[in-house]
Amino acid sequence: MKNILDKEIQNYINANLKTDLHSLLLKKSPFSEVSMQEIVQQIKGKKVAQKKFPFLLKDGIIFPPNLNLEQASSQSTAEFKAQHLKGKSFIDLTSGFGIDAYFLSKNFDEITLVEQNAELLEIVKHNWEILERQSNFVNENLENFLIENKEKFDVIYLDPARRDSEKNKKFLLEDLSPNLLEVQHQLLAISTQIIIKLSPLIDISYLISVLKNVSRIQIIAVRNEVKELIVFLESSKIIDDVEISCVNLESDDADFTFNFKEEKTAVSDFSEPEEFLYIPNNAVLKSGAFNLITDRFKCTKLHPNTHFYTSDKRIQDFPGRVLKIKIIDSKSIKKVEKYNIISKNYPLSPEEIKKKYKISDGGNSYLIFTQTQKGKIILKSQ
Repeated sequence: MKNILDKEIQNYINANLKTDLHSLLLKKSPFSEVSMQEIVQQIKGKKVAQKKFPFLLKDGIIFPPNLNLEQASSQSTAEFKAQHLKGKSFIDLTSGFGIDAYFLSKNFDEITLVEQNAELLEIVKHNWEILERQSNFVNENLENFLIENKEKFDVIYLDPARRDSEKNKKFLLEDLSPNLLEVQHQLLAISTQIIIKLSPLIDISYLISVLKNVSRIQIIAVRNEVKELIVFLESSKIIDDVEISCVNLESDDADFTFNFKEEKTAVSDFSEPEEFLYIPNNAVLKSGAFNLITDRFKCTKLHPNTHFYTSDKRIQDFPGRVLKIKIIDSKSIKKVEKYNIISKNYPLSPEEIKKKYKISDGGNSYLIFTQTQKGKIILKSQ
């Protein structure tokens, strides 16, 4: 592994950052100590790091195989999760490439990283030495560690594997590795706070129904793409309700926070479109707070199955897109112009709409094809 850090090899890697990787793989490695596959892997790692975790773009860092790069959190989501976390002891039970652990553990005195992949753990250990961070590194799987462990920790973090042995994606908690339903009692016995990273596709109501002591859930999007769902378990207090927070990083959207029971009792008000249309960001849509929005922001909804909202005066700090709109007739759509097409709760898809009306993507205006309680409607942004 350390051969890849040879100065000549590193110079070759840096000189080929823009070279086509397929063509590189067809070549023989110019170095007897490392293969071309190893060189290309480091080039891939540097390219991923440029966008995903730029803090690792420094001399001496070694990058792991593709799967570990893909599964690692981004720097922006890790930094967000680390806010307000501090204490004496922190443990990451599934450290992987260690991005989350690096940021989440910054305000802790004692850090432990548990990882069953020995080669990956060696890479993380090396990188942390380069980054001048201390930790206890434990090469063990989570289940065995929990059986042998006698310590307690202020914060436990884990990111269960969401693929089976054949690389198929899994979402139910009992299908993950580890099985959270089996280990949650052990986790709560050795820490007052457990933080679990899960797939953004998992159902929130399901989580609250099967996990013990859920105090809050964070839905984290980056530029309107939901990346992570973070669950907090707390054993130190009686929990009457679950706080749901929706965050859209690298955007101007305001955060949206509510209690789970609020949405259960909320009732939507409906109307035809007024002057402004509101489209919640994807973190809010993932939360399922479809009825609560009308009460919280004093707006109305277009249709029970259309999560579009409207008002006659512009709402400040709405967590999503805000468009000034007017109702139009399909005959007024100019075929020579470009539009951004949105189709929700409408019989035609955006592609079918473009074909029918002979229009193309682009421009500054939106055409919104949707339904109100009175029927199908077309809106145009002004």
